[in-house]
Amino acid sequence: MKSVRRNVHIILAGLLLVCSAYGQMPAAPDDTAEATPPQAQAAASSQTVSTPPAGEANAALAQARKDAQNPIASIISLPLQENWNFGIGNANRTQNIFNIQPVIPVSISKDWNLIMRFVTPIIYQPYAVPVEPPGGGAPVLYQTGAYGLGDMQPQFYFSPKKHHTITWGAGPIFLVPTATYHLLGFEKFGIGPTFVALAQPKFGTIGVLVNNIWSVAGHSDRPDVNSFFLQPFLNYNLKHAWYLSLQTSGITANWANHGGPRWTVPIGGGPGRVWRIGHQAINVQTFFFGNVVHPPKASPWEFRMAFTLLFPKPR
Repeated sequence: MKSVRRNVHIILAGLLLVCSAYGQMPAAPDDTAEATPPQAQAAASSQTVSTPPAGEANAALAQARKDAQNPIASIISLPLQENWNFGIGNANRTQNIFNIQPVIPVSISKDWNLIMRFVTPIIYQPYAVPVEPPGGGAPVLYQTGAYGLGDMQPQFYFSPKKHHTITWGAGPIFLVPTATYHLLGFEKFGIGPTFVALAQPKFGTIGVLVNNIWSVAGHSDRPDVNSFFLQPFLNYNLKHAWYLSLQTSGITANWANHGGPRWTVPIGGGPGRVWRIGHQAINVQTFFFGNVVHPPKASPWEFRMAFTLLFPKPR
């Protein structure tokens, strides 16, 4: 467990360094621009170190909030998401999932971007094992758990650079068997389509993300994967960079579970706010979800905290 945590810290430190370097890269020089006189350069330097006007600061926060609500925005970001799933099993255990989800946009032509999103879960999965009592008799359940990496889900969205009313992206999603323990993953390699579409009117953001994964390789003694995911979301903007979210952590269906319970339907939401600490924009969110439909002994409710570092590239 200590080695896993050490590796996680190394990964996070590396991601932070890469994101910071990307966000601080200077914009490409404009060959057509006229040379700036030394006096103007000095004036520009003095303006750079001075505090920006309140109107500019508010506009920057509003743009950061808009980008934070767009899962395929053309900025690099590092979402860190902690999930607590309560009330699992007869012993009312708690599952914990910490998702590291770096989002990296790449310009692939004058008309298209490729948005790469790598979802890496770190999971604590509670489970029970039967243990025979020292004095004999019927076995009793000993509560324990497994901790480690889960299966990665790299996602790739091809998105046009010019959007009108609707912003959209589509591409493949993969299931990569990176779990460090058999209870933390499917031990299958999978692939499928993923799609996201959203609109950002004056009041906020409304959109939907949907995908489906089918297993195509892996251990033959493990069940096949045919998993559906649907996430509609609605954000209503408030003053001072606050907003309210009404969404789901993901409506899922296990199509491979023939004759058994397939659906999990969480509904909920919570507040969020974009902050700026120096030049660093940060999006902080909290959510409560109630699973109105879920398999027997699965979690009936969930609490989520999300912390996202935003690195808009200078233009």
